[in-house]
Order: sequence, then structure tokens, then C-alpha cells
Amino acid sequence: MNPITLIIIYFTIFMGPVITMASSNLLLMWVGLELSLLAIIPLLINKKNPRSTEAATKYFVTQATASMIILLAVVLNYKQSGMWTFQQQTNSMLINLMLISLSMKLGLAPFHYWLPEVTQGIPIHIGLILLTWQKIAPLSILYQIFHLLNPIITTILAISSIFIGAWGGLIQPQTRKIMAFSSIAHMGWMMAILPYNPNLTIINLVIYIILTIPMFMTLMMNSTTTINSISMLWNKTPTILAMTSLILLSLGGLPPLTGFLPKWAIISELLKNNAPIMATLMAMMALLNLFFYTRLIYSTSLTMFPTNNNSKMMYHHTNLKHNFILPTLTTISTLTLPLSPQLIA
Repeated sequence: MNPITLIIIYFTIFMGPVITMASSNLLLMWVGLELSLLAIIPLLINKKNPRSTEAATKYFVTQATASMIILLAVVLNYKQSGMWTFQQQTNSMLINLMLISLSMKLGLAPFHYWLPEVTQGIPIHIGLILLTWQKIAPLSILYQIFHLLNPIITTILAISSIFIGAWGGLIQPQTRKIMAFSSIAHMGWMMAILPYNPNLTIINLVIYIILTIPMFMTLMMNSTTTINSISMLWNKTPTILAMTSLILLSLGGLPPLTGFLPKWAIISELLKNNAPIMATLMAMMALLNLFFYTRLIYSTSLTMFPTNNNSKMMYHHTNLKHNFILPTLTTISTLTLPLSPQLIA
């Protein structure tokens, strides 16, 4: 692809969520969502093969449907109230339409079917953008209207996403699909706490992005797309194997790693707001999440798949792929739990 075209595309992807976050006008928020949607489509079909074309089509159809519902809710709200913002007197049906459409954009269950398939059919670095940066704009809209959301619908979306994210990741041999189901589960945790303490949603999103970026970096460095291919890390880059294991445990929320912080804070906040059943269900599903992360670690570090003799000595060769950001991000994603009082305060 032309470098100038690529720069314009990435700049548009960057500006879309920025416009959404900086706007209080619902129409401008919709414009920001559309910018990021239309800009990422050329990246999805950059590699011309049937899988990428299928993924781009699924992504476009789903996101365009959600955008249409958002625009319908915005226009009907303007017709009823004469304002481009949601107020306390706004029709609850319009708020629910907005919530459902944003759930489709985030890939929350039961609107999650497109996310694993799209993530599987695109390059790893585009999957990173899809699972991190593209989540910011819808969540920023939900953050601005959290006091108007129906807590029952929000809770149903959150619990179903956590269940689907936990169970779906158990049977996946593809690393990109595992990360997609991980994203669904983490989005469920963010939605669960949104009606009670939206600031914890932002903290959870930031920590999730910090954890996901180094995980995708390790996948990109070795082009590992399946559990079998990631199992070869021990004889290619043993150091990366150790870093990957720590990041996976942190994603699963195992103390004393950084990923434990948002789960601990969210469960504590739910208990303060008299929601012990919901907190218990979420903690139980967190164990399932930790299980399929641990399965990855088991496949990579505790088992030795059949390999030829030449591949067993590959770590002696010089690795030309140097990444200076990865050690810093790995440190942040594993060792920042002592900062939890400052972050939660």
C-alpha cells in the first residue's frame, strides 16, 4: 500500500476515537465512530485472500448496522427533545437502542459472534488495533451516558459477555481467537462496573490495553497464530517465552500481577453496592479465564511437542527482531500492583 495512503488511514483511525471522546454532541460522536470504521476497512483487506475479505465484510456489515441504529436513536432524540444530547427526560427506548448498538460495536455477548471470526481472518497487528484502539470510542460514549443506562440490561450484557468469553476461550487452538474471547470477557468486566463506578471502567480499559499490547507484540515477533506454533518459543526465544507466560497470567488476573488490580477493585465495588451474587459469578468465570491462559502456558513451557533436531538449537542463532518497548510494557503489565491505592483513589 502507498505510504502516504497508509499514513492518512492510520491518522484517520487515530482521530476517530479522539473526536468521539472530545465531543458532547451525539452527532459528532457518531462521526468519530464512522471515521474509525471506514478507515480500518482498507487495512482489513490489505492482504487479498478470501479470509481477509470475509473478515472485512463481517466487520463492515456488523459495524454499519450498529452505526445505523445509533444514528436512528440520535435523530429520534433530536426530533423529540430538540437537543443533540441525552437528558434525564430522554425516552428510555432510545437509550436502550444506543446501549445495544454500542454493545454490537464492542463485541459484547450476545452480539459477539463477529469478533472472533474477524480477529482470526486479519493480520495480527490489525487485530491489535481492533481489540484495543477501536474499543475506546464506544466505551467513551457509554462513559458519558452511564447515569442514563438501564442497569438490568447492562448487567445482562456484562454477565453474558463474561460467561461467553470464559467458555469460548476454552476450546480454541488459535491464539487470535483466544485473544478475541479474552477481549469479550474483559469488556464484560468493564460493563459490569459501569453503572456503579465508571472510573473503574476506565482503569480497567487502560490496564487491558497495557496487557494486550505486549501480548500481541510477542505473537507478532514470532508470527505465532496457533498453540502449536507458540509452543516453539522455547527453542527460538526462551526470554520471550517467560515474558509471554507472565503477561498471560496477568491477563487472567492472578495476584500479585497487574491484571489482578481491576478484578479486585471491581469485585470490591460490587460488594459495596450490594451485588454479591454478581461478584461471585464474575469471580468464578475469572477462574475459567485463568484456566485457558494457563493452558497456553502449559503448552509452551511444560510440554515438548515433536520437533526436528535442527529446530531445537534455534536459540543459538541471533534474533534480528529487537523490540525496545516490549520489556517496558511487560514490566508495567506485571509489576504495578503496588500502585493500586493511587490508581483507585
